[in-house]
Amino acid sequence: MATIDMTAASVAESAKLQRHFGRFDILFFLICTIVGVDTIASVAEGGGQAFTWMMVFALVFFVPQALLFAELGTAFPQEGGPYLWTRLAFGHLAGAVNDFLYWITNPVWIGGSLTASCIGAVVIFFNHGNSLSTPMTYVVALVFVWITIVSAIASFRYGKWLPTAGAFARFLVLGLFTVTVAVYAAKHGVHGLGAGSYKPSAGGFVLLTGVLLFNFVGFELPSSAGEEMINPQRDVPFSIARSAIGSVVLYALPVLGILIELPNTAVQNFSGFASAMQDAFTVYGGHVAADGTVTLSGAGTALGDICAILFVICLITSGATWIMGSDRALAVSCYDGAGPRFLGVIDAKFGTPVRVNIFSGIVASGVVVLATELTGGNAAKYFGAVLGVTISTTLISYLLIYPALWKLRRSHPDVPRPFKMPFYRPLTVLLMVLVAIASVQLIAPGLGDSWFGSDFIPDGWTYGERYIYLCTELIPVLVFIAVGVLFWWLGRKTRAEIVSRQPAEAVDALE
Repeated sequence: MATIDMTAASVAESAKLQRHFGRFDILFFLICTIVGVDTIASVAEGGGQAFTWMMVFALVFFVPQALLFAELGTAFPQEGGPYLWTRLAFGHLAGAVNDFLYWITNPVWIGGSLTASCIGAVVIFFNHGNSLSTPMTYVVALVFVWITIVSAIASFRYGKWLPTAGAFARFLVLGLFTVTVAVYAAKHGVHGLGAGSYKPSAGGFVLLTGVLLFNFVGFELPSSAGEEMINPQRDVPFSIARSAIGSVVLYALPVLGILIELPNTAVQNFSGFASAMQDAFTVYGGHVAADGTVTLSGAGTALGDICAILFVICLITSGATWIMGSDRALAVSCYDGAGPRFLGVIDAKFGTPVRVNIFSGIVASGVVVLATELTGGNAAKYFGAVLGVTISTTLISYLLIYPALWKLRRSHPDVPRPFKMPFYRPLTVLLMVLVAIASVQLIAPGLGDSWFGSDFIPDGWTYGERYIYLCTELIPVLVFIAVGVLFWWLGRKTRAEIVSRQPAEAVDALE
């Protein structure tokens, strides 16, 4: 059997990991990971064809990706998942750069679009639609960020209940919203889009591919805690298969509901889902004024407030699950010699990477301040710019994670593979092409058709600001790559202390 080189630090730190991650824990973790409520309205904003393209990508992107990570997660179930696969396939430098891109996405996302969505819900449901003052905006944002970060610190013995709660919050809020939309449509008629709007177009593909692919990534994340799983070879394929079905349903129904209930012009992506909930809940009490102002009363107010709280819980658990996984991957990379040793520490009490967790919180807080100041408090511009960076950085990291399967088939042929991806060559190429197209369009919207044209311009921006937008998207990615190279250089002393162990031994050491 082929060996996996491990540093002395890896042996010391992995000994602190605790096995508490079971089959259904992984399933609920994946649902929280994949079903992000902050982007539902971003998809619906694309109109009827957004739903059509969602179904297309579910088939040509979501399913192949599930197959790919079912193989990698069972063949290489060590801690660090996506980092380890990339490092084994392409070396420490590629692993360091790629893992930094993979990790940095999450604190940026938490401090960016997740925080903006939370503020949007607070404004709509608890502040009667009035904007928060700047000091109160910072209070809400920073409280949200640090609740999310602290939630990720707990050992999986207790922390695994957070994704479980988040999964059930999604079932409740998205299920109630779907039922309410049906009641709303029966009472007021359908106010959404005609059947012709669901016809897919090339322009729609360019506009929507980034956010749709972003919605459909995350199958690999539980494998970042591979050595904390009770039985990864059995549980990973089971959880991926069931979460794939559930995630498509949980995305499709509310998106279709928004399209049916609201005209396309009424959907604002940073607060659109909260707005749609508010409109729908008027069937239980409340009314919509001639100018579009929504007022809830009685049961409508009660249900609206409950769903707003559930919505915020969904946002927190989305951020927490991604931080749980990506922070583990970064900690593994650091004690594996692809980052500063100081960050590569597993807390002996919690069995979690507390130092990286705190680092993530600091970065997320910095994003809150930076994004607010640079956009002058413009929530739509804040949301759009930070979400673009988040999605592009995330997707770029998969350009090395996907082909790792291809390379590891050749470099580690003797590693047992309880599950093997069929047609892995053409499907891997398909995944990479889709991700490459999406990444380009996120950095330069409309490139190849009408760069920053009226059909592609992000919310809150003007055509004259196209170069500013390009800089806000491209410069962070280049900086992140440079920091990844710096991390690799800082890990050189840790890399020098190598021991060699069999893949199975790396897992069995915890038994």
